[in-house]
Amino acid sequence: MKIVDVKLGMLQVPLVTPFKTALRTVECVEDVIVMLETDTGHVGYGNAPATAVITGDTHGSVIEAVRKIYTPLLLGRDVADLNSLTRQIESAMINNTSAKAAVEIALYDLFAQSYKTPLYKILGGGESSLTTDITISVDYIDKMVADAENAVERGFEILKLKVGKDIGLDIERIKAVYAAVKGRALLRLDANQGWSPKQAVMAIRGLEEAGVLLELVEQPVKAGNLEGMRYISERVKTPIMADESIFGPHEVMDVIQRHAADIINIKLMKTGGISNALKIADLAGLYDVECMVGCMLETSIGVSAAAHVAAAKAPIVSKLDLDVPSLCQFDPVVGGATYKDADIILNESPGLGIEKIDGLQLLA
Repeated sequence: MKIVDVKLGMLQVPLVTPFKTALRTVECVEDVIVMLETDTGHVGYGNAPATAVITGDTHGSVIEAVRKIYTPLLLGRDVADLNSLTRQIESAMINNTSAKAAVEIALYDLFAQSYKTPLYKILGGGESSLTTDITISVDYIDKMVADAENAVERGFEILKLKVGKDIGLDIERIKAVYAAVKGRALLRLDANQGWSPKQAVMAIRGLEEAGVLLELVEQPVKAGNLEGMRYISERVKTPIMADESIFGPHEVMDVIQRHAADIINIKLMKTGGISNALKIADLAGLYDVECMVGCMLETSIGVSAAAHVAAAKAPIVSKLDLDVPSLCQFDPVVGGATYKDADIILNESPGLGIEKIDGLQLLA
């Protein structure tokens, strides 16, 4: 199965409600779609959102990387050469992890298709039924409470609250939501780097003393401030999770050796795709460090790929934050994993199982 063409497209999917964090507000998911076509008629799909505030990647940088770097590298190559290809994808350029991820996802999709096997089984197997949390965007208190109650009514048992814009108001938000869903849902907090180390300790300790039970707090301080992460971890009981601090295996080792976090968040758009995500999970497993698999604001192509990785790497991966399809007004991807509120069911068709993508605009 040899790659004979690389095509690019753009896909837009509106969100049900604006996605608001300490870093940005987004109203629509916008992905670059990568399609690898083979001489056997198979197509592998990958995607990359523009998340410049986190990865530094824009749609333009992704498109240029795929056209100028990865298309020449891939054309004529045999999909069976997976390990060699993923190493070359990683080393062909620095950074631009979203472009790498899009190409790798499409390549792994084809590799699994070549064996007529679902991706998660090619990666090692696991349970095909998964459960995700859902994100409650930072907003007015009444709006966050209403959104949280609505999510619980839809069957979500884990809510991730976006905070980090105003420490005093953040505490009020958290207490109000906790009171509304106590006993019905677990709460995770994601500050998206919005607090200082001392603010984080003050806030988390205050919540602990007030009886607010949190499953974890994600990335409370700036990505590069591992000493700040360690400072927090040593002073609170609530587990701390590293997200923006983690891109690849080297950052994972640094976080683990510094005791900077209790949990690692793996996102394909930060790791540069599936190969590094697998390495991170295995590395964390050596040190008995728990992992979550999350996603950016991206379409269900990449979210499904992440779900396949999560299934294959359980129980090292014990938590999921793969809720974007539930935040969108519709899913344009036909085939593949299915999303019904908190439930994700992986397909049993080969690869990612994608049949077509509605509304895809091909790029010339």
